[in-house]
Amino acid sequence: MHITHTVIDSPYGPLTLVAADGVLSRLYMEGQRHRPPQETFGERDEGGPFPEAVRQLEAYFAGELTEFKLDLALQGTPFQQRVWHQLQQIPYGQTRSYGQLAEALGSPSASRAVGLANGKNPVGIIVPCHRVIGANGSLTGYGGGLDRKQRLLAFERGETEEALF
Repeated sequence: MHITHTVIDSPYGPLTLVAADGVLSRLYMEGQRHRPPQETFGERDEGGPFPEAVRQLEAYFAGELTEFKLDLALQGTPFQQRVWHQLQQIPYGQTRSYGQLAEALGSPSASRAVGLANGKNPVGIIVPCHRVIGANGSLTGYGGGLDRKQRLLAFERGETEEALF
């Protein structure tokens, strides 16, 4: 498998995009929990899937794109794959609880397993795991940090930074 990466700036800090055999497979934020060592990202390359991924991310951050349409090579268990697919069904600017996702998957008692799979999402922002909240509406864990999660949700709702503080 040929692994390559690129790093781009974003309003939420640098993002490292990683491709496996020319297909986007991971996205890491600076300081992200479970971020593997830099040497696992392969050589730096601006080609491959990166120009289109960068274009869509820039459009998203400009408020011009609400749904990503990218080929992804997500590696995980069949259950994780189902959860990640379900995450992509959460509309822009909306949230779902872990229980609601479990229900949508036909496994209403699997909210903990959904939470674990959500936490293993390899392509944050593009597969919008930041849109998942606790049953009581509280923000819960986010690999990129709760501050980023809050800022991403506020951005998608059209709230200004000033309204958050």
